[in-house]
Amino acid sequence: MLLGLQSIVAVGQTDPPGRAAEQVLNWTAGNDITKYASAPATAVAGPATIVFENSAATGNTTGMPHTLTFITSDPEFNNDVQLNILANPNDGQGGRHTAQVTLTPGRYFYYCTIPGHGQMQGILVVTEGSGEDTTAPTTSAEVLGTQNSQGEYVGSASVQVTADDADGSGVERIEYAIGDAGAWQPYTAPVVVDQVGDHEVRYRAVDKAGNVSAEKSAQFTVVPVPTDDTAPPETSATVTGERNPDGTYVDMATVTVTASDTGSGVNTIEYAIGASGGWQPYTAPVMVHEAGAHTVRYRATDKAGNVAAEKSVEFTVVAAPPQDTTPPVTGVTVDGTRNSDGAYVGNAKVTVSATDTGGSGVASVEYSLDGGPYLTYAGPLVVDRVGPHTMAYRASDEAGNTSEARSVSFTVVAGGGVPAPDCPEYDERRTVIVGTVDSGVPNRLTENRCRINELIEDEKEWTSHALFLKHVQTVLDQLKKDGVVDQREYRAINKAARQSGIGKPGQTEGYRSILDSSADSFAKWQHVGGGSFAQNTDGSITSGTTKAGLGMLWFPQRKYGDFSLRLQWRDDAPGTGNANSGVFVRFPYVHEHPEESRPEWVAIKYGHEVQVLDRPDGDMYKTGSVYGFDRVGLAGAGVTQKGTWNDYEIRVVDQHYSVYRNGVLINEFDNTGGQEFTPPRSDDPGTDGRRFASGYIGLQVHGTTDVVSFRDIRIKEL
Repeated sequence: MLLGLQSIVAVGQTDPPGRAAEQVLNWTAGNDITKYASAPATAVAGPATIVFENSAATGNTTGMPHTLTFITSDPEFNNDVQLNILANPNDGQGGRHTAQVTLTPGRYFYYCTIPGHGQMQGILVVTEGSGEDTTAPTTSAEVLGTQNSQGEYVGSASVQVTADDADGSGVERIEYAIGDAGAWQPYTAPVVVDQVGDHEVRYRAVDKAGNVSAEKSAQFTVVPVPTDDTAPPETSATVTGERNPDGTYVDMATVTVTASDTGSGVNTIEYAIGASGGWQPYTAPVMVHEAGAHTVRYRATDKAGNVAAEKSVEFTVVAAPPQDTTPPVTGVTVDGTRNSDGAYVGNAKVTVSATDTGGSGVASVEYSLDGGPYLTYAGPLVVDRVGPHTMAYRASDEAGNTSEARSVSFTVVAGGGVPAPDCPEYDERRTVIVGTVDSGVPNRLTENRCRINELIEDEKEWTSHALFLKHVQTVLDQLKKDGVVDQREYRAINKAARQSGIGKPGQTEGYRSILDSSADSFAKWQHVGGGSFAQNTDGSITSGTTKAGLGMLWFPQRKYGDFSLRLQWRDDAPGTGNANSGVFVRFPYVHEHPEESRPEWVAIKYGHEVQVLDRPDGDMYKTGSVYGFDRVGLAGAGVTQKGTWNDYEIRVVDQHYSVYRNGVLINEFDNTGGQEFTPPRSDDPGTDGRRFASGYIGLQVHGTTDVVSFRDIRIKEL
């Protein structure tokens, strides 16, 4: 049955005749957008009343809407209940809604479909039966095999177990265990026992209502096949584990015993620890943890009763040294000539130091200049670009501990006889990227103090592809002569330039910058909702720096129909987290919808969000996804290291969307009206199911922990 707001029965009203449910399942929501306030974990198959409440009584004080949606497109879960309830404290039901459904045995996956609520999800497990079955299954066992005149089984015995629960809920599983101390195991086939000696196989069964039968057992004896075997088994043992240079084992040694017998076959293996330790059955490698010198003895017996001579291995176990859990201690000094304002004249030399008191030693030191990617620190860094700078630095030790990033800020002014480098553009990306093609070559500083990326000038409007390639070759010839690149790197950058297509018709012609490094450009954008964006010294913009909450920065100057939108973004989320953001396209003018108390929701409801999210957990929509319509996983998104600039192109023609990341096509989506949300969200107006054919551009901010930076936003109308 299809449930929308129009078909939901409110609590307090009279339910329609014949719809009384045998169980009530309650979900609640509040201000939290990462999880439901409460949700059931299990239910019983059959009719059920589902109650979803998102109101002030359940903790919602902001008016934030939430949904409760059962997914029906994943083959791993049941898909026979189509449920999509939108609730908020201010709706006609006061945020409390009910629906009647019929559940079947299995698992249901539910979640909130509103963007930004991706972690509000869970699984409902439904079991069979109504609880009326209280009778356990009946069981029996038969021992099969060749028997001698004394009833003993020659060579081996096979135990076949059966169970019946025809008048109850049905047999769920059969279990067996060997011996008094044996663990219960699933019974899937007759149990074969070929070890000589007396044996007991215990068994039981469980039905689908959870009733467990009384334990029973079958006893029997296995004797060897008559043989003239008089030779004992061959045995050996190995000792493994982490060892010190003196051969001692750190924390633990593992003794593995093997035995073979070409006659009657190995019957048992035994081991004993120390000179006086008792013999024990060997069933798995023996792990010795106690510090000190040890002897492990071992032997084996074949099925004819021949016992191998006792052997032994000797070894020593020592305690591991205390684990290093202390990160390195870092420091920094900035040297150079300073003026009366404290600025460095001409250049500043930054020296980073690191020491490790934890014992494992410093493994690496890294730095990040002006918000760029972290690079390996190999020695003092000379910064001669005029302007304010911030250098972050950190260190890692051999045990894997990484120090908290610290930073130092300073300003460089012209003078001192050292002119500022005359670079065509500012590009601190880790590798040389031509257009959107990554060459893989490190973006090194060159003899003229510009980086390779800056000399390539791929942002310039070239009148022909041949002219651009000629320029790149001239740059590379000089870099090879100066020893900045080798022949392999020369070819790699040249190949990237050819693949970029820069200068070809339709490649770069017609792109118009809507956000460059100037303050005037940033001032043309408008912010709505929570969160914030701030412009950095290099002209890029960063979200979530001063204000928490969900919001959007949008470009109100012009609407776009078919277009190619190019920009760069960087994941700057603090700590080990990952940024969550997105690019909104084709949404209407946000202030023309007075019914929306929060204008940023106009983009969410009426436009499309192309996701930016490299997080391995949480929201199922990863980078490149069209949120709510077309999912891309991490494997398809092509994850890059945090702090690395990514090239993004979103190409929209009619209702066909193409998303490129660093030159690679990671998603294509035809917007023909079919949402992944089944049924479609009840709050989604759409436009004949297809959304709008033109609209505005926006950038999403989630809050102060989902920090992302953007720069160089250009658009070309197609």
